[in-house]
Amino acid sequence: MPRNRSPVNLGLIFDWHAEQATQTVMHLDRPFDIEPDGGTVYDGARLASTVAAMAARLYAAGLRRDDRLVVVKDNHYDTVLVAAGAARIGALPVMIGAIGSIETVGTMIRRADPAVLVIGARFLDQAVRAGVDLTADDRRIVRIGTGETTPPAGVIPLDDLRDAPPVPPRARADDEPMIVTHSSGTTGVPKLVVHSAGTAIGAQARLESSRLPVVVSRRTDTVGSSISFAHFRVLSWTAGQLRLAPGKLLVIADHAPDQVARFLDRHRPTTLEACPNIFQRWEELADRKPELFAGVRLYISTFDAIHPRTVRTFLGTSRRRMPLWAHGWGQSETGPLCSTLFTRRSVRRRTKPLGVTNQVGWPLLCRVRVVDQGTGRGTGRRPGLLMAATTGRCLDYLGEEDRHRAKIDGRWWNTGDLGQRAGLFRYRLLDREVDMIPGASCIELESVLLDRLETATEVVILGVPGRLPVPVLAMRDNHLDPARWRAAVADLPPLSDPRVVPWEDMPRTATWKIRRLALREQVLGTNEAIGTGRWT
Repeated sequence: MPRNRSPVNLGLIFDWHAEQATQTVMHLDRPFDIEPDGGTVYDGARLASTVAAMAARLYAAGLRRDDRLVVVKDNHYDTVLVAAGAARIGALPVMIGAIGSIETVGTMIRRADPAVLVIGARFLDQAVRAGVDLTADDRRIVRIGTGETTPPAGVIPLDDLRDAPPVPPRARADDEPMIVTHSSGTTGVPKLVVHSAGTAIGAQARLESSRLPVVVSRRTDTVGSSISFAHFRVLSWTAGQLRLAPGKLLVIADHAPDQVARFLDRHRPTTLEACPNIFQRWEELADRKPELFAGVRLYISTFDAIHPRTVRTFLGTSRRRMPLWAHGWGQSETGPLCSTLFTRRSVRRRTKPLGVTNQVGWPLLCRVRVVDQGTGRGTGRRPGLLMAATTGRCLDYLGEEDRHRAKIDGRWWNTGDLGQRAGLFRYRLLDREVDMIPGASCIELESVLLDRLETATEVVILGVPGRLPVPVLAMRDNHLDPARWRAAVADLPPLSDPRVVPWEDMPRTATWKIRRLALREQVLGTNEAIGTGRWT
């Protein structure tokens, strides 16, 4: 079968890749949780056999075509393999990432109402300790790994299904629901986003699977990824890498800098993708061990805003003549919407506050417009709500259909982001509407403060009705010098006195975004925001 005729269903794409003459090889920073004795190297054929074996295990556990399956476990790429096994037999997998609150996970599981729940032992232990009931009348629970608490009656260890007989593939049609992932959940319980094979991979992986120069994987590349492997982004990444077959894929499931250093010391990437806040966390690693990133020709970030200091730091570690940073803006509901490239020159230090990396670039196979929040009319060059029209738009929100309909205006999708048109048909991202502050951009202020405070590892600006915006900072030494602070904000809009919070105490999503609502309650004792939150 020609390489450009690959299937777009997650349950079939691994089989297709295994039939190709050229396959990629995946290297893991730790063994899969579903195969703890399986080692850390998987070629295409072995990935395909793992998916087929998982489909057999799930069928033996009682999963059938058109059933729903939820998989929730510690972050690793095997979340995708469990979901692919379910999709292979025509079930609808729901991938839930490593969200901190087991109560939130319980809410999402109830909303999904699965026939089978595949759950990591750590999450099951948390549920038992917290008194969160994950059982239902006809739900089967399959546990990955060995826990510390006594599980509910009837829980099936995944290892007990190891010798399940094979089952033939019966994948759904490309326009039917194929996968459910979830939104980041920065303002509450994440939404469960339903996609078909056509919208999740068919529409979204076209550019990533093409032979475009520079920005896609080459056969000679060592491609590293350190993201939430339960997030929508992993679908187009998987399709693109299996179609283009780079020499190595590096799966970095553990984002801790010391663990990353050990892994990258063995496998030096030529392209590297991570969540923006993960890159931000790694800045200290880039300062200590720049040689780990010396061979990177292309960095990639999605999920959230990226700050100039972070881009500047990593582009500076590369020994390539002209390394690039590709940044994308999009959502789980739409996939990528706009993208741009940064170079060393474009992010060099500025002498005055100026947005650089919140320039999200040009639309990708879609249309974007800016409208007034009240009237819905175009704003020209003035800020407003960003709307998008794309063939990759999700089908629905599982269990929240009214919320999904409220964000649709004909072919246009309300992203809930604020932005404006910039020069040369580009777009500039300002803030989430719910996080807005009048007359300024939180994203820009945070970028400027990170530039001026070199030991800051996180800066978050919180808007509160009737008060000056409140800056919350994490510092490498948990100390903020008052004189340095006064100098940093001297020419900025007025801000409240800063609050210092240890980095590890900042509440985060599965994609390492700051959960601003939770941080506001934690630091300020209120959940009031200036934005309406109507389109979150």
